[in-house]
Amino acid sequence: MNHYTKLAWCLKREIFNFTKKVCKGIARPEEKLVNGLLYGIAESGSCHLSKIGRALKEKINLKKTIERLSRGLQDFSANEQQKLLDNYMEIVKSHVDKRTVFVIDDSDVTKPYSKKMECLEIVHDGSTGKLEKGYWTTEIAALTAESKSPLPIYDRVYSASEKDFVSKTEESLKGLRYLTKTFGNIGIRALDRGYDALAYFEYFIKNKEAFVIRATQKRDVCYKEKTQNILKVANQFKGKYRIDFKDKKGKFIYCKIAVVPVSLPKYPKIILNMIVVYGFGKTPMMLITNVKADDKRLADTITKVYLMRWRIEEYFRFKKQQYNWEDFRVRSLNSIRTLYRVLSLLSGLIGLLSEKRSESLFVMELISVSMRIYRPKPEKTKRKFLHYAIGDAFFFLLRRCSVGIQSFFAIPEPSLQLSFFSV
Repeated sequence: MNHYTKLAWCLKREIFNFTKKVCKGIARPEEKLVNGLLYGIAESGSCHLSKIGRALKEKINLKKTIERLSRGLQDFSANEQQKLLDNYMEIVKSHVDKRTVFVIDDSDVTKPYSKKMECLEIVHDGSTGKLEKGYWTTEIAALTAESKSPLPIYDRVYSASEKDFVSKTEESLKGLRYLTKTFGNIGIRALDRGYDALAYFEYFIKNKEAFVIRATQKRDVCYKEKTQNILKVANQFKGKYRIDFKDKKGKFIYCKIAVVPVSLPKYPKIILNMIVVYGFGKTPMMLITNVKADDKRLADTITKVYLMRWRIEEYFRFKKQQYNWEDFRVRSLNSIRTLYRVLSLLSGLIGLLSEKRSESLFVMELISVSMRIYRPKPEKTKRKFLHYAIGDAFFFLLRRCSVGIQSFFAIPEPSLQLSFFSV
């Protein structure tokens, strides 16, 4: 138990120091709010304010704690939310280089039984395939070069019912502009079929950013100076290169890949490469990229880059399952955005700790405390998604604490020991 007590104190110190970094330039009441939310979500495993309030273990009435948290979320301004993200980016920059894969994707937050939440809109529930009330989210995550851990880069909750809403494309472009502003054109962007639109091709070409976009079967391309359907062009090639992949169950997938030079009908002089991949389904997977190469390495690299995009799906699932994100009970859209930003920061902290898995004794102890049933093989340890393990360790250690994290903000009373005068 003494070992757990010491480890829990080190974990509290880690959360406190992280809060200090991301809240630089923010007023102290808001800093205490962010610190309390980070600790409360980690300890309770929930985004429900009553559970967060219980996790803080404050010496005041629980109702007052919940009211303070609710009021703080409501009053947290958009500029302060942006300041949190900018400060966090200063921490993340050391983990981003030219090998980094930036994954961009949309998700949803469904609240089917809610009636009074601000700007509720009908969204497509990706889990059930049904239309439900809720909100859309746009996220960008950077996959680190070594362990491929997803580090959140940008997040935004929005609704089509907002007054200043333009389109989903514009919301995604806001995230891409922030990515360009923060990191320039380093790394490569990986996007799914939902981003097969001219606006994204134009953005990446204009800013000279490397990209991989999975094309839909409806896309037209220019091949041999003729505009043709992309699937019709892909079917003309059966694959020049062979690459073998292994799925999660250890089963080998034998793929044949072809590289075809194409262009967009609107920009016929800008040559792109279409990577045609056979082996993942009845119809070939068609990837469009502006990365240039003439040998097998291009086919291998681009296919692997796109398959890494699944990491953000694991990241979405982690936030929804580990911290029960869709169970939040705040009503205003600003409160929802603030709570989601704090949840992203907590996920970022876990991702940063996961990146230190082989060099930090503290992280090794966290993984050991989580008591995984199936431990990864040594050769796969660097690529294992450890967010669940570290998140479980947070919950396991912090719930055993008799006090919360508010003591780190308390001003210590002066000691009377060895004092000849009263204070």
